[in-house]
Amino acid sequence: MAEAYIVEAVRTAGGRRNGKLSGWHPANLAAEALNAIVDRSGIDPAAVDDVIMGCVTQAGEQAFAFGRNAVLASKLPGSVSAVTIDRQCGSSQQAVQFAAQAVMSGTQDIVIAAGAESMSRVPMFSNTSLHQKEGLGMGPISDRIRKRFGVESFSQFEGAEMMAKKYGFTRLSLDQFALESHRRAAEATKSGAFKNEIVPLTIEGGEHTVDEGIRFDASLETIGSVKLLKEAGVISAANASQICDGASAVLVVSEQALKNHNLKPSARIVGLTVTAGDPVIMLEEPINATRRALAKAGMKIGDIDLYEVNEAFASVPLAWLQAIEADPSSLTSTAARLRWDTHSERRVRSFFQLWFMR
Repeated sequence: MAEAYIVEAVRTAGGRRNGKLSGWHPANLAAEALNAIVDRSGIDPAAVDDVIMGCVTQAGEQAFAFGRNAVLASKLPGSVSAVTIDRQCGSSQQAVQFAAQAVMSGTQDIVIAAGAESMSRVPMFSNTSLHQKEGLGMGPISDRIRKRFGVESFSQFEGAEMMAKKYGFTRLSLDQFALESHRRAAEATKSGAFKNEIVPLTIEGGEHTVDEGIRFDASLETIGSVKLLKEAGVISAANASQICDGASAVLVVSEQALKNHNLKPSARIVGLTVTAGDPVIMLEEPINATRRALAKAGMKIGDIDLYEVNEAFASVPLAWLQAIEADPSSLTSTAARLRWDTHSERRVRSFFQLWFMR
């Protein structure tokens, strides 16, 4: 089987809800990531075989062939095709996986995998709530699904609480993890660790280059003062991920494309795995996915230098660390890849990324 390589990876700095990036149409936001991939890699735009765009809420400005609209808003020629995919929280990661599979199969040589979401302009759940308001249908969870699983709906918030209870996490332990996440993200930002990957965006008053969700002045007291999402629970907005606007993209190519276009790879994709599990607790699935991925690759967790586990809720990476018996110092954050700065002076052998969905 052919090898798949990552040549370039870029992202915008994240924006808060109704924050600095809320004035950007999501198609234009995604287009800036595509443009940056072309500019930084030096690839001929016409040589791109396909663009695979991950997007969770495909409604409003993110509807109607969102990936294709991003291409049309970019400097890529109209001859470059695009597709939009939805694997919920793992949509952009799945874009990378599909791009790698296309290259490994030999059907394509140069693919841009990308993702974009404007949660300010296309609010979470707006693709279902607007239908509900108009009385159209009963929603995406059918009566058959409700009967099978004994619930009226599936909720990540409930899943996060279930995870915390199952693995014995208190609010204090989650808040401490969140504080460390902000601290490391702030430290990495100040050191310039993210400078090369961030695509500057023009906003009113200048350029947006710093992740808006990082709380540089966070303290255990301020995090602990945030209201809990559920009475007698442990999850709050402060130990969960922010609502964010942003876009990212990576260039995935074959070995032949490296030679033909004089490209320099930054990483080789070794393995790809998708798993599914209990949709009620749902957030436990990264544990099962890790075990399967390592087994398929013939590796152990100690062979991995860096791991990234979706930090939508602090209970998820903490449970993962406990179950996998992984080294906490090598755990990065999806909020800001917290450990990249500490590894910048040596070659990273392997990087392991996990996302979850129900």
